[in-house]
Amino acid sequence: MSRLRALIVLLGFVLMTLPGLPVQQMLIWTSKKAARRFPYLYHRAVTRLLGIQLRVSGKPVTDQGCLVAVNHVSWLDIPILSAVTPLSFIAKREVASWPFFGTLARLQRSVFIDRERRQRAAASRTEMMTRLAERDTLVLFAEGTSSDGIRVLPFKSAFFAAAELPGVVVQPMTLAYSGHWGAPMTRRKRPAYAWYGEMDMGPHLWEALASGPIEVDVICHEPITVEQLGSRKALARHAEDTVRRGLRDALAGRNRAAGSRAAGNAIGERQPQALPEPV
Repeated sequence: MSRLRALIVLLGFVLMTLPGLPVQQMLIWTSKKAARRFPYLYHRAVTRLLGIQLRVSGKPVTDQGCLVAVNHVSWLDIPILSAVTPLSFIAKREVASWPFFGTLARLQRSVFIDRERRQRAAASRTEMMTRLAERDTLVLFAEGTSSDGIRVLPFKSAFFAAAELPGVVVQPMTLAYSGHWGAPMTRRKRPAYAWYGEMDMGPHLWEALASGPIEVDVICHEPITVEQLGSRKALARHAEDTVRRGLRDALAGRNRAAGSRAAGNAIGERQPQALPEPV
């Protein structure tokens, strides 16, 4: 049964994705606003297909340039975060050359960073600052790698350079893979979804598709600026501590005390008011 589920989900993903690729490319050429919004709508559909129930608390920043600092658990983080609000990702340059997934990353207008070559790194920083000045939201996986989903690794302050641009805020976000088939996610089951260490992408993707629906908490914490905290190091430390507390509370079930309401049978929010429609 699990293999059949994986096959059905994979087929649905392919049938949903392939027609969308030329659509998004055309939008990139013709409408910046639509090119921001289309991946958001696409990933809302993808999370439903994958059986991911999102419980969103807090509000994502949508009215100014925002650098989202979030813990990194899995390749599933991409559709999950993209289903919350229109955004793009900051990724290492080699991601752009990955088969298929690199194409998806480029079409989501990701900013690719080459940390080994100073000239390219400077160009990437310029691109980030331009995008933030245009009031885009860029996602920074501030740990620099993924973890097992039950801890937060140290945030690297060097990654927060773009936060020094005037008018840019940093919003810490917590991702907590907290439930599986309606029950708390067990330590034994978590590696089916958390992708880290030396795990191979193919087998991990297949196991995640076959393992059934999950619940994921996305906590949008209060935004902060470099000016408020005095330095990039202080900002990185504050974001790390905030995300770590959010993960601890979510995995302990404290964030579910207020309950959640379903939206589209897959996406829920814990706030009594609905998330504003992104523009």
